[in-house]
Amino acid sequence: MERLLDDEIVKQLAEMFDSLKHPVALLFFGNKTDCEYCPQTLQLLEEIAAISDKLELHSFDEDENPEALKKYSVDKVPGIVIASLRDGEIVDHGIRYAGIPAGHEFTSLIRDILMVSSGDSGLKQETRDYLASLEKPIFLQVFVTPTCPYCPQAVVLAHQMAFESPMVEAEMVEAMEFPMLANEFGVSGVPHTTINFGANELIGAAPEFVLLEKIRDVVDAEA
Repeated sequence: MERLLDDEIVKQLAEMFDSLKHPVALLFFGNKTDCEYCPQTLQLLEEIAAISDKLELHSFDEDENPEALKKYSVDKVPGIVIASLRDGEIVDHGIRYAGIPAGHEFTSLIRDILMVSSGDSGLKQETRDYLASLEKPIFLQVFVTPTCPYCPQAVVLAHQMAFESPMVEAEMVEAMEFPMLANEFGVSGVPHTTINFGANELIGAAPEFVLLEKIRDVVDAEA
């Protein structure tokens, strides 16, 4: 199969990955029968993982290893989880991808790898403090398309919050690969972030404090 990453991109990633601090696990979930983008998604992760010895790829087939999908809360394929590796153990931070991170979403994937390796979400202290106070789970789904230049900002922000708090799980959803789910939440433009399965939503790429306020509204309403 033809390479997905050309020499120039590999060179750029190699330079970026020189700064990786802690090892990162790239978890792929797919199947061999009815998943159109699984082969390309797995190949993309293989090519990325080959660039640095700080990256470790794990592949799971939903038919052969359904317990792995359950363990990592993956219910759509192709699926990706970006996790930490600590003393050889995979540490899940709730950072998920549903669908291939192609086009502009390739940026999200690389930024997530850098963030997880750094061990720092990069969020403002006010956001960190609020997320630390959460007592109930928050589930963020960010609907995107590969051609959307503003979507990575929304995806990375949601993933930053997941990395910061064990109470937050955040999933990028490629809207064209999962149209029924996008229709369920009335997605007509991207990025479109849903909070707790439609309890609240944020349309467009917005600053950190705006998403935080949306989450506050959900928490207050459920109190």
